[in-house]
Amino acid sequence: MTPPISGRPRRTLVLAATLGAALAFGTPGALAGTLPVPSTTPAAKTPAPAAKAPATASRSAGASAAWVAGTRAYLVITAPGDSSAVRSAIAANGGTVFSAFDAIGVIVAHSASSGFAATMRGVAGVQQVGATRTSDVPADAYNPALPADPAQASTPAGEPVRADMSQIKADQAWAVNPGSASVKVGILDTGVDDRHQDLAPNFDAADSVSCAYGKPDTRAGAWRDVDTHGTHVAGTVAAAKNGKGVVGVAPGVKIAAVRVAEPGNSFFFAENTVCGFVWAGDHGFKVTNNSYYTDPWQFNCPDNIDQAAIIEGVKRAQEYAESKGSLQIAAAGNENYDLAHKTTDSASPNDSTPVTRTITNACLDIPTELPGVVTVAANGTGVTKASFSNYGQGVIDVAAPGSNVYSTVPGGGYGSKSGTSMATPHVVGVAALIASANPGITPAQIRAKLAAQANDIACPSDSRCTGTTANNSFFGEGQVDALKAVGTTPPPGAYFENLTDFTVNDNAAVESPIAVTGVSGNAPATLKVGVDIKHTYIGDLKVDLVAPDGTVYTLHNRTGGSADNIAQTYTVNASSEVANGTWKLRVNDNAASDTGKIDAWNLTF
Repeated sequence: MTPPISGRPRRTLVLAATLGAALAFGTPGALAGTLPVPSTTPAAKTPAPAAKAPATASRSAGASAAWVAGTRAYLVITAPGDSSAVRSAIAANGGTVFSAFDAIGVIVAHSASSGFAATMRGVAGVQQVGATRTSDVPADAYNPALPADPAQASTPAGEPVRADMSQIKADQAWAVNPGSASVKVGILDTGVDDRHQDLAPNFDAADSVSCAYGKPDTRAGAWRDVDTHGTHVAGTVAAAKNGKGVVGVAPGVKIAAVRVAEPGNSFFFAENTVCGFVWAGDHGFKVTNNSYYTDPWQFNCPDNIDQAAIIEGVKRAQEYAESKGSLQIAAAGNENYDLAHKTTDSASPNDSTPVTRTITNACLDIPTELPGVVTVAANGTGVTKASFSNYGQGVIDVAAPGSNVYSTVPGGGYGSKSGTSMATPHVVGVAALIASANPGITPAQIRAKLAAQANDIACPSDSRCTGTTANNSFFGEGQVDALKAVGTTPPPGAYFENLTDFTVNDNAAVESPIAVTGVSGNAPATLKVGVDIKHTYIGDLKVDLVAPDGTVYTLHNRTGGSADNIAQTYTVNASSEVANGTWKLRVNDNAASDTGKIDAWNLTF
C-alpha cells in the first residue's frame, strides 16, 4: 500500500494499484481527497517517470520578474472593469501585479513588504485585500518549469465494465448517448496526461492551460499532470470507449485540463482557482470538475480579513464562470465531518504550521460550499455512505461511487483511488450527458436535473444521518443516474416523460403524472407508453395508463410471477382520448413482502 498523498485526507485518498506503471510519490499537501485502497492489479516491472517535472525541464523564456525571499501573494479586490488606478497603487506601495482579472475585479499581487496588505486596504477603489498563503510564493512562479511528459505504456485490449459504472447505469447510458463532442468538460486539478491512450481521443489541447500561481500558461504541455490525481479524475469523466483500459461516464465528450495545482506540493491556492474558473467561463466549458479545496485553509472564515478576500475572489470567479454557461461540481471532502455543524479546524494553514481554531458554519470549504456549486458525497459499496465522506444536511447535493475507483494514471497506466475526489467525476460525467442530451441547457437546469434524476437513498441506522429519504445529510438528493440523464431515444412524435421516483408500497396504489401540452387533437391509435418499474415480484403488480378523462388502459395485470422489474414499451389505442391533459401511470401492489418504485415512464404520441 502506498503512503497517503497528503498529511491528512482531502478530496482523494491515494493511488494504490497501477497497470502499466508503478508510481512513486512524495507527500503533496493539497490534493482533494484520496484514501489508500488495496492493490487490485499487479504493478509493472518498470517504474514510469514521476509526474513532477525534473529541475532540467524546459522553462518559460518570458520570465519578467526576479523572485526574492519573502514574496507573498495577495488578492486585491476592486470593482470590475478598468483597474489601472489600483494597479498603479500596487506598484507604488511595494507590490507588483502578477495577473489581473478585470472582468471580476480581482488582481493577483505579489509583495515582499510586510505592510503591503494594510497599506493597500486604505487605497481608494480597493474593496478587500487578502493574503492567499502563509508561505512564500515559489521562485518557479516567475519561470515555471514544464511538467514531465511521461513515456506511455501499452495496454492489452479489453475494457470490462467496472462496478462504479454499472452502479450509476453508465454502461446502459452509453448505448443511448455516450455524450456529445460539442460538450467540453474542464478538469481543474493537478493536470492531465493528454497522451494517455484512453484520454488522447477526447483531449482538447486548444482549451487546456496551467493556472498554477494564478496566471494562464498556455505553453503546450503546461497542463500536464504534476501528480496522478487529475489524470485519474479525467478518466472517470471521459475515458474513451476504445476497447482498452476503462470507459468514462461520458466517453463521447471532450475534456480540457486546467492545472490549478502547483508542482512539488500540489497546493491549490485561491489565485489558481480564480484563474481556473475565469478560464472555464471564457473557454466554453459546460461543466468543471473540482476535486480539491482552496489552500491553505480547509475552511475560510469571513471574520478573518485575509480569508474574507479569498471567499470573495473565488466566489466572483465562480459566478463569472456560471454566467458564461459553466456549472461547477466539487467534492465534499474526506474528513467524515458534518459540514452543517462546523466546530473546529485543526488542519489549517497547511502550507506552514496548522493550528486548532474554533469555527462556525459561516466558515466555508471552498469551492464546494459556494452558492451554485454542486457538492458531491461519496458512496461506498452499493448505496452506503463511504466511511471517509463528509456530510451535512443542506450541504450535500448528490452522491456517487467513490470507493476503490479504477481509472487512468499518467504514463498510460491505470490505478485505484478512493475519495470524494473519485465520486465527483462520476457526477460531472452525468452532468455532461445531461448537457449532451439537452443542447442549450443552463447550469441551473443541469443542477435541477441532477437532483430530480438522482435515485433516493434512505438514511441508514446512523444518528448522524438526518432528513428524509428524498433528501438527507448523507446522500443529498441521492445517487446520480446516467441512464436517466440521457433518457431514451423516442420514435418520431411528441415525447413526454416523468423521471421522478414514486415508491410502490405493499398493498397500495401509486400514480405518477405526465402533463401533455401542445398536441392537437386526439391521441394516436399507436400511443407508446414506456414503463420502467423496479420491483422484486412483478406478479404482485397491476399497471394501468389513466387517460385525462379517467379512462383506464391496463398494461400489466399480475403476470410474470417472481420476476424482477418491468422495463417495457406498450402500444395503446388511445385514439378516443384528447391528447392534452394529465395522463397517469397507476401501479397497484396487491400482496405483501415485495416493494419497489416507478423509476421513470414516458409517452410518445
